[in-house]
Amino acid sequence: MKKTIMEVMKDTAEKNRNKVALNAKVGGRWQATTWGEYYDQVKITGRAFMALGLEPGKAVSILGNNCPQWFISNIAAIFAGAVPGGIYTTSSPEQCQFIASHSEANIAVVENAEQLEKFKEIRKDLPDLKAIVLMNGSDPDEMVYSWEQLPEIAKKTSEDELHDRIQPQKPDDCCTLIYTSGTTGNPKGVMISHDNILWTAKQTIDLIRGGADDVIVSYLPLSHIAEQLVSLHGPYIMGATVWFAESLDKLADNLTEVHPTFFVGVPRVWEKIQGKMMAAGAQNPPLKKKIAAWARKKGLEGGYALQEGKSKPFLYGLADKLVFSKVKEKLGLERSRLFISTAAPISMDTLEFFLSLGIPITEVYGMSECTGPGTVSLPEPFKFRTGWAGPALPGTEFSIAEDGEVLMRGRHVFKGYYKNEEATKETIDEDGWLHSGDVGIIDNGFLKITDRKKELIITAGGENIAPQVLEGRLKAIPVVNQVVVIGDRRKYMSALFTLDPDKLDAEIEAAGSPAKNMEEAAKCEKFKAHLQKQVEAVNATLARVQAIKKFVIIPEEFSTEGGELTPTMKLKRRVINEKYAKEIESMYQ
Repeated sequence: MKKTIMEVMKDTAEKNRNKVALNAKVGGRWQATTWGEYYDQVKITGRAFMALGLEPGKAVSILGNNCPQWFISNIAAIFAGAVPGGIYTTSSPEQCQFIASHSEANIAVVENAEQLEKFKEIRKDLPDLKAIVLMNGSDPDEMVYSWEQLPEIAKKTSEDELHDRIQPQKPDDCCTLIYTSGTTGNPKGVMISHDNILWTAKQTIDLIRGGADDVIVSYLPLSHIAEQLVSLHGPYIMGATVWFAESLDKLADNLTEVHPTFFVGVPRVWEKIQGKMMAAGAQNPPLKKKIAAWARKKGLEGGYALQEGKSKPFLYGLADKLVFSKVKEKLGLERSRLFISTAAPISMDTLEFFLSLGIPITEVYGMSECTGPGTVSLPEPFKFRTGWAGPALPGTEFSIAEDGEVLMRGRHVFKGYYKNEEATKETIDEDGWLHSGDVGIIDNGFLKITDRKKELIITAGGENIAPQVLEGRLKAIPVVNQVVVIGDRRKYMSALFTLDPDKLDAEIEAAGSPAKNMEEAAKCEKFKAHLQKQVEAVNATLARVQAIKKFVIIPEEFSTEGGELTPTMKLKRRVINEKYAKEIESMYQ
């Protein structure tokens, strides 16, 4: 039977009233919130929002890092008959204005003074905005209310009035807006229903055998559907416990404090962990390096054997005892039964690096428009294949269109784009198939994404080239950090590279280069010649039309702050093409 979020959360809170739901660091110490306290705070905050003027069907914009206040504000908005709409913390005032205005936000909840300034700057352009709530601190502005004021404000709205907002809501009503991160143009508001969330989360939980004993770390942007499903919505179905990482920089320390039972990372997070581990491994004495190399060989053999349901190689157990178990313990992942990568393509090099250490990263493919997961892989025989996105989420369907586009159908498919009927019709066809915009193949029920439909490069010679395939190969070059392949309407392929700072010194030495830093390495002919040899080795594995003829080294990382990456670490190709137009043209002169 279909339910609403309010019904499910109430049930969980009543059954687990004194069990810890949330843990967050306050003043350097972990502070717990029980399920009973969490549920009560949601209702109080919902009533306070109503007292501040929140109307049914309007929005609550939330701008802040992961914390209890983010969770409470999101669910309180739903209880009060409104729709929450998360905004990425890296968003500019103009981007905040677009989302808050488009969603008709009555209330904005912001983390701190820095985020508050963005809304102060744009509030004259937000006619629907009635109040701003500050999660941390206070402000003399009469439109701004502190988090601590909410319980007093809530007294102006009765429990019965909140109940009157809860009662009319139906499982198929839109209850939240997820704004796509916008690799091109303005973001679109993805309308997700109660049933979309609860059904999708339940299917995933049943598959991974999730339960009340699970421990989850919340650290990826909560404006993204993947993190909402993993750490916001999934836990109130399971009755699990969520711990909030202090920041991305402190994630490694927090993992060793929390010891999660499963861990979800975007490729960039896995790549950074890999880089640090490789840099640390390079400092080991020769004997330790020899043992690690032997163990990793066994690990890779064992990882692939597992996928095919075969026995692990002789002495795999010893390799696990000597190396793999120690690596997991050092990372704080010794209790994790699942290691997941999602939100963007991950390179084969990174997947095999972790597989060789007894950490089988399985991929989840999906999008906001299918409420997160479309596929889910498990580290079990015949349920995952390294480099493949996995089988369809139970209860859903996959199909490949004539032009190679991946299509999905099921109860996880969204209701449509808010105020954009034209885009909705382009995305969901008459038969209910969601057109993903991704190109892929299906083999024995396993999906593999080969490229973005709209990102296919068509060369001057009319060849269709999938940039992500080439970028994955080029990322296997040890010193290469990020890659953008260029070639649309061009006579040959080229690339922009950024370098891995953790591996730079060793590579400069191997090249015999006099460079002292990244900027000097980017200009040094000796270093470039050394890198050229490695690019040629990759070219030897490619078709002639795919070969990278020229490259330019960009002396700083692509980042969200620089505008080259979305908040979920996807490349903004249009921005990169514009920002580095001079460097790109230099490769074709």
